[in-house]
Amino acid sequence: MKNTLKTFLFLVAAFAFLNLSATHQRAAEITFRHISGYTYEFTLVSYTYTLSPADRPTLDVQWGDATSGTLPRINQQAVPGAPDITRNVYLGTHTFQTPGIFQVTMEDPNRNAGVLNIPYSVNVPMFISTTIVVNPLIGPNSSPILTFPPIDEGCVGVPFYHNPGANDPDGDSLAYELIPCRGEDGLNILGYTYPNASNSFSIDPVTGTLTWDSPITQGEYNVAILIKEYRNGILLSAITRDMQINILACNNQPPVLNVINYICVDAGDFISFNVTATDPDQDNLTLSATGGALTTASSPASFPTVNGNPPITGTFTWQTNCTHVKNNPWPVYFRVEDNNPEVNLIDIQTTFIRVVAPAPQNLTATAQANSIQLLWNISPCDGASGYKIYRRTGSYGFIPAQCETGVPAYTGYSFIGQTYNINDTTFIDDNNGIGLNHGPEYCYMVIAIFPDGAESYASNEACANLIKDIPVITNVSIRETDVTNGSVFVAWSKPDALNTVIYPGPYEYRIFRGQDFTPAVFSEVGTLTNLNDTTFIDTLINTKDFAWAYYIELWDFSQASPVFIGKTIQATSVFLDIQPFDQALILSWEFFVPWANSSFTIYRYNETTFSFDSVGVSNSNTFMDTGLENGIEYCYKIKSTGSYFTPGFVNPIINFSQVSCEIPEDMVSPCSPQLTVDTECENPSNLLSWTNPITDCDYSGDVGQYILYYSPSTEGPFSVLHVESDPYTLSYRHFIGQTVAGCYTMVAIDTVGNISAYSDTICIDIDECDLYLLPNVFTPNDDGFNDTWIPFPYDFVEKIDLQVFNRWGKVVFETQDPDVGWNGKHFQNGNDVADGVYFYICEVFEIRLSGLTQRTLTGSVTIMRISTGNNY
Repeated sequence: MKNTLKTFLFLVAAFAFLNLSATHQRAAEITFRHISGYTYEFTLVSYTYTLSPADRPTLDVQWGDATSGTLPRINQQAVPGAPDITRNVYLGTHTFQTPGIFQVTMEDPNRNAGVLNIPYSVNVPMFISTTIVVNPLIGPNSSPILTFPPIDEGCVGVPFYHNPGANDPDGDSLAYELIPCRGEDGLNILGYTYPNASNSFSIDPVTGTLTWDSPITQGEYNVAILIKEYRNGILLSAITRDMQINILACNNQPPVLNVINYICVDAGDFISFNVTATDPDQDNLTLSATGGALTTASSPASFPTVNGNPPITGTFTWQTNCTHVKNNPWPVYFRVEDNNPEVNLIDIQTTFIRVVAPAPQNLTATAQANSIQLLWNISPCDGASGYKIYRRTGSYGFIPAQCETGVPAYTGYSFIGQTYNINDTTFIDDNNGIGLNHGPEYCYMVIAIFPDGAESYASNEACANLIKDIPVITNVSIRETDVTNGSVFVAWSKPDALNTVIYPGPYEYRIFRGQDFTPAVFSEVGTLTNLNDTTFIDTLINTKDFAWAYYIELWDFSQASPVFIGKTIQATSVFLDIQPFDQALILSWEFFVPWANSSFTIYRYNETTFSFDSVGVSNSNTFMDTGLENGIEYCYKIKSTGSYFTPGFVNPIINFSQVSCEIPEDMVSPCSPQLTVDTECENPSNLLSWTNPITDCDYSGDVGQYILYYSPSTEGPFSVLHVESDPYTLSYRHFIGQTVAGCYTMVAIDTVGNISAYSDTICIDIDECDLYLLPNVFTPNDDGFNDTWIPFPYDFVEKIDLQVFNRWGKVVFETQDPDVGWNGKHFQNGNDVADGVYFYICEVFEIRLSGLTQRTLTGSVTIMRISTGNNY
């Protein structure tokens, strides 16, 4: 055994030495660049402890597709001003075989020792990952580039700031969050905590600036930042930066930047603004900037680095152009660093610059029969991929505000289509083949769109009315309601701008009919040969059960073969539906017409005058007729009133629905009662109380009775507990017996049998009462006070199984009596046990909601008296 122990201790010591010699990883991250197809180049950057004998000329990575690879180190150099930190760059490519979501990972056996918020960090692996989405439908993508290193320093008691300086080459959106550092197999590190702060430790999800306000204890800390990349709301990648922060005991305050947070400019505008830095300690400062605007290939921005005593000022300038138009703003990271003898502190601020494309110019709208043709100039920005077209009825007069791109919804414009090429600058609006309605003024705006989702300013507003060169339907009105002998009045307005040179006539109207609102088939039901004859009565159809749709074609017979001139938009009759209600009827109606119906008059048949009387007017498609008598039939019809809002048409346009009849009846269920349950433990029972739906909710009916349901367990089933026939009795006490456990629900029923929904189910368990507990001391000295060991007051215990042990593990007392009643004597020989502490295990069998349940109590009890017996 001694030799085995020595061997074990030797192995532990050797393992600890090996770990110590291998300690080195401080920070790391993985980024990638798209090469072609499914092939990507991956860059892994790590920062290591320079003095560690462990070296990594290569690092193994898992590609996330069940394969692995080895990345060679292509660069290694010391970090300036930090002799114990080395920067390592590893590079390699990988081709994924299929689209998918892949997590590329690297795990190194050891971090450096002494990381305060990672217990035993020397033995904890560093695990970093980058998630990549390979999807050819989204397009090629490269990850953001992180321009600021993941090694930083701060001082105890003053705010610390860090920003990864992420620049996305594709202009995608970035979002930031803090996550715990990961260890072996990517699992959470046992005992890992975020660094302690005097005020807060957080990251700005938009700018990516990490703020630690303020460090409390000096030492090294590791934190992880997750950088998510999105395109049009779709996640493209997620990079984990595991970084190290060294907090020192130093007397230095960080410098302060004063910058503009957001700028929006039109493509082609010149930007110029100043950035100022100050320092409370008056340390010499270095002010610099990074970001995609400064590195873009076309007309990059400029911000020369500034050095000097505070305050110092740098000037940012940028001549923007159309290549800078992006859906997301350009982030520019301004960084100021002080030159302090103890430690250099920084401040980082982000300015977002959005470059917006100008609007398409000279939009025009020209009417053509049932359509309108739009024309506009090509976008001034040749990076546009097409155009979106928007329409509304009537002019709005929209003038976009600064940086207000696209067409806002508040203008009332709706998207109706788009083109997919920058040179495609025409669009014909024919309402998706249905044709536009005559009468309204149609107004349009156009915007240019870009591959990344960016939108230009909106064009000018262009409006047009259709010319009346074809017939326009005005009436589809029910004349007679019948299953077989129904009739419909159909009317239209003749064309007053007909081109008689092209179509000299004679002419023919052809009337077509279809069943319901969207007929699959239309049938020709009549013809008229006089251009001024614009009415038609359709007979012998079922107008009681169906709506009917009509359209009219106009033909020219001047040629040997008839020539089709055009046709109206289809229009339907108004179809009325009625639903019964308690002493009321709910009327609703539908229609599909090209004109605008502005109001509806509701008529009810009067049995005394044998005529229809107006009982109300509605501006919507519904009406409730109240104050009716249940069991009596009432008949109705609807008159619609509308117009085309343009001269040259009958105004108002009047149409009638079919006649529909219904009988009011009470079909409304009461509201669900609100049930509550109060438990009484001493006299085991549950008091059920509930609300009356008549007074508790918006219910105008009546209540005849309540039915209460009970189940002894959560698994059910429920059975009827009690039927309360007095609607004003709102409580019931339930005596169960040996427990209060159970579940309750209930319904209300009105006098005609309508049943409410079930109330919420309420379950009661014995936790509402006193649970079984044993005191931790008693004094069996025959003074009449606390002479026996008995439980505290308890409820609903069927039995127990109690054993009491002395300090040597020998049983000195046992019982199954829940009241216990131990008098401090040995259960075998009847002698007093010695004063002192005894341990017990007690199995308690309780009558719970889930049935008879066993619960284990363990603890100790102290006997306090002068010992008169043997010491067991």
